[in-house]
Amino acid sequence: MSLPFTCDKQPAFGAGGMVVTNHPMGSAAGVEMLAMGGNAVDAAVSALLTLTVVEPMMVGIAGGGLSHLRLADGTHIVYDALASAAQSMTPDIYDPISDDPTVLDVKGRRNTVGASAVAVPGNLAGWCEMHRKHGKLPFADLVEPAIRAARKGFFATHYLGGAVNEFKDDLALDAEMAATVMPDGRPPKFGERIFMHDYAASLELIAKEGAAALHGGALGVALVERMTSGDDQGWITMADLTGYKPVARGAITGTYRGYDVIGPPPPASSGVHIPQMLNMLESYDLAEMGFGTPEMLDLLARIIAVAFEDRRAYSGDPAFVDVPVDRLISKSYAEACRAKLGAVTGGTAPYESSDTTHVTAADADGNIVSATHTINGLFGARIMVPGTGIIPNNYMMNYDPRPGRALSIAPGKRVPTSMAPMIITKDGAPRWALGLPGGLRIFPSAMQAIVNLIDHGMSLQEAVEAPRIWTQGAELELEKPFADKVEDLKAKGHKPVIMPHIGGGMNAISFDENGMMQGAACWRADGTALALGGGLAKPGVRFWPDKAPEDADGADDGDSDNSSSV
Repeated sequence: MSLPFTCDKQPAFGAGGMVVTNHPMGSAAGVEMLAMGGNAVDAAVSALLTLTVVEPMMVGIAGGGLSHLRLADGTHIVYDALASAAQSMTPDIYDPISDDPTVLDVKGRRNTVGASAVAVPGNLAGWCEMHRKHGKLPFADLVEPAIRAARKGFFATHYLGGAVNEFKDDLALDAEMAATVMPDGRPPKFGERIFMHDYAASLELIAKEGAAALHGGALGVALVERMTSGDDQGWITMADLTGYKPVARGAITGTYRGYDVIGPPPPASSGVHIPQMLNMLESYDLAEMGFGTPEMLDLLARIIAVAFEDRRAYSGDPAFVDVPVDRLISKSYAEACRAKLGAVTGGTAPYESSDTTHVTAADADGNIVSATHTINGLFGARIMVPGTGIIPNNYMMNYDPRPGRALSIAPGKRVPTSMAPMIITKDGAPRWALGLPGGLRIFPSAMQAIVNLIDHGMSLQEAVEAPRIWTQGAELELEKPFADKVEDLKAKGHKPVIMPHIGGGMNAISFDENGMMQGAACWRADGTALALGGGLAKPGVRFWPDKAPEDADGADDGDSDNSSSV
């Protein structure tokens, strides 16, 4: 099959385990855990903790996210560690600048920058909980790579430097943040070493105390003090931190051409709307249509628009909203959706930050983790808790600042998320695990990768790097390799616009029937796939003089020299 793009990166292969993250040091931390005898959960948690150091703009212990686990026995569990509104928050705490339901901005940017933008964090609590229930190694071992990176320093990538440059004015207003990520008062240059000594000390405390260090301990005290120490007063209290609990949720399973497509339930959109879109596509011969043809792009765009129409109508925190999951993922509902493919005129969903990270990890025993976590916007609230190196989230920008709306602020409420930590199986065996950052563009991008794999027969590397499209029914975003399709799509009634990229760095793992894994990461981030190959020596290769091996019939093998040299 001829494709309108070439891959920028190469995959990794191994049977002993695989870790793919959006930074080489994150992947290295995960593989280190596998090499120490840990499992995929150990690897994923260690990788995520290390990413809080080397991807400080994307993820932190004071953020939120989702981890989708497939255990070796085939059980799927989703750990919901999304941030939530504090108990003292009310629907009217902000002064909105507009009545437009798609505009969530408030006066003074109080839901975006500073302590007033911070929601109750869940990341660290979620990571510790999934490790407690499913990990193998001591928790302190998992934190060690992150401590090393923070203490000894790590090199700045173009990706990090660009992120700092994008918000350098805000970052410069916080003395501790500026001193850490803006050496000499400027964005870091490529290859420049970044040190996070205060954060290293915080990580050492976390290695000893686990989540309690933040949710009740000294780090929590420091975060709460920062909520009231400046002009940007926040709401998080110690009671909020100690009361936070990650939620273990059951996954949602859809089917597509003989595969099970398994994802997270509400408040995530992916487990609902990816199966919904695939159900609509199932009636079409996409392979015959061909990848990237005007007919294929037109169909994808119309189906994505229908999914967003339903997302706007039904999404929410299941503790506050009844989401009709079974109806939305049913084959009969897909038939009704196909009937209106040409009738959707489009709309706009509330803003959702595209600044996130994703980790995919697997071990040789059959455990898999697909995890997407964030501090919401780039560098979260763009402040640093003094003396700790902790960057809090700015999750409050995702709530509707007006009372009486579906996304209005309420104590304990979590907002819908587009995160799509997906796992696809066939006949009970895992085939692919994948995910990516990218806000509203996440779950349609994940759907396109699944179509690339199943319908277009792409390799894993091709599937994650392939150009994407995105729409809510109004403008149709296209990545550059589709630029030659603009006029065709205009003729079909679309309003195409070329984008440098859609969504962020997807990473994924594939599994074959022989136990071989393949890992891939795309060009849109610093994604790196690392595999564990080889393995331990065969029993009997080395033995003590008084424990000579015997041959198959019980006789000595005749080798009288049991010595060895190194």
